Amino acid sequence: MTGRGTGRGPQEPERYEDQLRAGPGGIMTDEVGVITGDVTVVTRSAPDGRAAIDVQYTGAEEWYTLTGSPAPIPPGGLAVLHARVLDLLRRGGCAQAPG
Repeated sequence: MTGRGTGRGPQEPERYEDQLRAGPGGIMTDEVGVITGDVTVVTRSAPDGRAAIDVQYTGAEEWYTLTGSPAPIPPGGLAVLHARVLDLLRRGGCAQAPG
């Protein structure tokens, strides 16, 4: 993970962002269905203790909700969830947020 985290102090960042190429079969979004190619992925803390996961075509303005988002934050924290999301998206196959 090359994630760029943002947050305050020594605590875990509230947001991670990475770029990747979607795996074969792409990434499933709520708004437009499957997207493919180079994407930017953001995993961020949501107010309810879960994480919102959004994707966009790298360089575009529109953001889409990764299907299955918001996702529960695992015991390892937001960084662990973000790494898992990146792995799933690189695999493709209409990838969705982990449940």
